[in-house]
Amino acid sequence: MNFQNPILPGFYPDPSICRVNEDYYLVTSSFTYYPGVPIFHSKDLVNWKQIGHVLDRPSQLPLDGQRQSRGIFAPTIRYNNGVFYMITTNVEKGGNFLVTATDPAGPWSDPYYLDAPGIDPSLFFDDDGKVYYHGTRPAPEGEKYSGNWEVWLQELDLESMTLVGDSIGLWRGALRDVIWPEGPHIYKVDDYYYLMISEAGTGHHHAVSIARSEAITGPYIGNPGNPIMTHRHLGRDYPIVNVGHCDLVETQNGEWWAVGLASRTYGGYYRNLGRETFLLPVKWEDGWPIMSPGTGKLEMTYPMPNLPESKLLTPSACDHFDEDKLDFKWNFLRTPREEFYSLSERPGYLSLKLRPERITELACPSFVGRRQQHINFAASTLLEFTPMNENEAAGVVLLQSNEFNFSFVYTKNGEEQVIRVIKCAGGEEEILKELPIRAPRVLLKVEAHGQDYSFWYGESPSDYKPLIENVDGRILSTDVAGGFVGTEIGLYASSNGASSNNKAYFDWFEYVGL
Repeated sequence: MNFQNPILPGFYPDPSICRVNEDYYLVTSSFTYYPGVPIFHSKDLVNWKQIGHVLDRPSQLPLDGQRQSRGIFAPTIRYNNGVFYMITTNVEKGGNFLVTATDPAGPWSDPYYLDAPGIDPSLFFDDDGKVYYHGTRPAPEGEKYSGNWEVWLQELDLESMTLVGDSIGLWRGALRDVIWPEGPHIYKVDDYYYLMISEAGTGHHHAVSIARSEAITGPYIGNPGNPIMTHRHLGRDYPIVNVGHCDLVETQNGEWWAVGLASRTYGGYYRNLGRETFLLPVKWEDGWPIMSPGTGKLEMTYPMPNLPESKLLTPSACDHFDEDKLDFKWNFLRTPREEFYSLSERPGYLSLKLRPERITELACPSFVGRRQQHINFAASTLLEFTPMNENEAAGVVLLQSNEFNFSFVYTKNGEEQVIRVIKCAGGEEEILKELPIRAPRVLLKVEAHGQDYSFWYGESPSDYKPLIENVDGRILSTDVAGGFVGTEIGLYASSNGASSNNKAYFDWFEYVGL
């Protein structure tokens, strides 16, 4: 039996994994989305269930004012002596820190901030009881060129949660003058310490390289077969690109696997889904790991791991907002400092307050979003809302960043109520289409077939009408917008800079891959 990649489709980049007996736990980057660092559990490495977020309190996750691709970078999860550790970087609010928990579903501790420069921290627990921090930082001789960084190491005292002793530069990657050695992880296999990194940036030239040493402090000697995984030589027409940022895990049955990120392109070299989490087999040969043996490429399908299959219930495509809390798939933009949504005000509805914050600002607007996970999809909702003036709007947003997005909203134009599609590209907004409509309940639907996004509306499921069809969705790709995140689809309400006591009510939201 085979499984299908990606194992976590949509914007789930920079995966890190650990095993505890027969259980596997995985975390990914979250940047400026809140809660932060989604955490998943699996028994078979293929079927993953989200069990929470590591960072789910404002005290853990200050994201105020940060751009979409800042915030939380490249978490690492590790387990030792009954304690889970997650270490990561909040790039503009405190830098590198770690949190701990005895239950991976939480609660996790408040952050222990470390006096550690750079990004992409990881932890290694050695056999002698010592613990080592390793991450990336600018090379000590200065920035001779952009991305002239190194992987470095320092001992971590878990009692005081401080770095102790001297820091040591370990490795700069396999290629001379390589840029951005990143995502380092150390493993001990037999008599060697292995340092695996990514290099050459997280774009088309991304690559995984590995070195080894008889001592954790080095010197590290690179694998003569480096890089051990990359797709940069396959060209821009290859359907999987950007492969890198891997983490290794050994199963209880002695198999080795890696999780890593990659992107699926479509409609040309465009990546609306962002960087996704893939799974690939690994075997050891002549003292070095071989990734995806036989082809050396990250494949869309592989035979299942030699583990008992653990199928999960297929989640409902439609969220009726009947629970006391939002499902883990939902998130917000930046740290919410006030309550702006409710599931209890009208049971069975998600209510959003209209607040001055806009989706085009570096703020925390009234936005509740989830990831686009399919190249072809349909997303729909039933909105109850009466705009009182031209400032008030509510509906659906397709979001790559504050500067690149689509808004599909119910609002007013003068005295007339209208439904409108707004394109924001490079921070400039343009109304693509609007039509007058007067209905206290309106259905909104976005359907995408590749890069063609169509916007439909209606008063009942049997009378959907197109507002505008086949809008070019490439502005939702990182290749146009820049940055590191993928597209989110969300429910949104705003009073656009004015004060308001109005609210929007969403009866349900349905997302279906086509």
